[in-house]
Amino acid sequence: MKSLEQRLLETIRTSRLLSPGDRVGVAVSGGADSVALLRLLERLREPLGITLAVVHFDHGLRGAESDADAQFVAEVARMHDLPLIFAREDVAGVAAARKWNLEDAARRLRYAFFERVVAAGQATHIAVAHTADDQAETVLAHLLRGTGPTGLAGIYPVVGSVVRPLLGERRDDLRKYLRDLGQDWREDSSNLDLRRLRARIRQRLLPLLETEFSDHAVAHLAGLARLAREEEQFWTALVEDRFRALVHENEGRLIIRIGNLLAPLALSSGEPHAGATPGSAAPAAQRALTERLIRRLYQGVRGELRGLSARHVEQVMRLASVSTGARRVELPHGIVVERTFDDLIVSGPASAGPDASLPETTRSPREYQYVVDLPARGAATVSVPELGSRFRLKVIDWPILARDTKREVVALDADLLAAPLILRNWRPGDAYRPRGRRHALKLKEMFLARHIPSRERGSWPVLVSGGRVAWVRGMAPAEEFCARKGARAGVVIEEDRF
Repeated sequence: MKSLEQRLLETIRTSRLLSPGDRVGVAVSGGADSVALLRLLERLREPLGITLAVVHFDHGLRGAESDADAQFVAEVARMHDLPLIFAREDVAGVAAARKWNLEDAARRLRYAFFERVVAAGQATHIAVAHTADDQAETVLAHLLRGTGPTGLAGIYPVVGSVVRPLLGERRDDLRKYLRDLGQDWREDSSNLDLRRLRARIRQRLLPLLETEFSDHAVAHLAGLARLAREEEQFWTALVEDRFRALVHENEGRLIIRIGNLLAPLALSSGEPHAGATPGSAAPAAQRALTERLIRRLYQGVRGELRGLSARHVEQVMRLASVSTGARRVELPHGIVVERTFDDLIVSGPASAGPDASLPETTRSPREYQYVVDLPARGAATVSVPELGSRFRLKVIDWPILARDTKREVVALDADLLAAPLILRNWRPGDAYRPRGRRHALKLKEMFLARHIPSRERGSWPVLVSGGRVAWVRGMAPAEEFCARKGARAGVVIEEDRF
């Protein structure tokens, strides 16, 4: 039987989760799974050709226990001579202020921190220690709450810059690996809190399934998730194709002909027309695609699917299918669907803007453009009333800041920036090569990957140097302008609201 290290090396290579030259931030909570992932990657970094950093996010939810976790992680990083990237946030306070579920707030803020680490160029990927047990628990949780095929897909091995190399491994095997190494770990007391659904599934339901029904329950649930993901990848590609072909934007509203929504499948290489009928293709296939298109329309305006249920989708289906009665459906978060004679119109709050995945010629972003006069030392300040923001471009002594691995920094090389230096909104066709990437990416594709709400995309700030994109808010600096070890001065960009 292959060792755990051999299996992980094979998984990473065959699934192409990581490549030589990658800088991997390992998300370490202090628990057994994440510590095992760190120790495994630390032993495999030479054959993989990667470098490592330890990434720790303190949720501030367990008082002294959280502090002890942070100290433990810092000590593990020190023992293995690895840089530590650390952040702490008042998750409970943010959850209360934004009326989020506490677990949801913790996840959102944690992954937002991971995105900032990558955007700052401190890592190209974040490795997270979800296991096969986590996958099984997730599928069961989705089933118990009510789900469709999308929920059965569970946890994805790769989402953006986040990779999960341990999804095929069992939790018990990781603990045995640590015991064999003589490596200790921390226990999270919240995992024993049976008020939480996930804890009840972990402590009660899954052990019951394994002992009373099938000792392969975890493997079967993980296999179901894999099959569901394969199906979802097909549907996602098809939905995107139909969305781009059938939906257009006007002043922040997404519009689709009702006939096309109810019969979105093309009969040939030509596009469906306004007179298409629901009977033009297999009704079940048409309905399945229609339901997914409704979700995509909601996401196009909202920026995410959170809050939309099967009941909401059915309400929109009814609105489109029945010409009499209600002409309007209100969805969560202020999203409204209205029916006209031929069209279904999806709109959000007054501030909503266009969806960046639509054809570039259909959008009308709020345009702005400001020339930046960058000093040799000090800072340049640019006020952008269109955003209600003020940007400070600070020229700093880069060698000093570069040695501080605990700070999240977006830094450009001051000597590489060329006139004219312009801060402007995103424009169709904008593309650049983010630090650590091998190829240039279109910004509209990056917006979609990061689920940036449509209302924000058209006015998203971009810094252009000599006609080339150097910096984009919240994303990694351009490879060609990035401040490196030998740089004389760096440019750090900060944004404040006014």
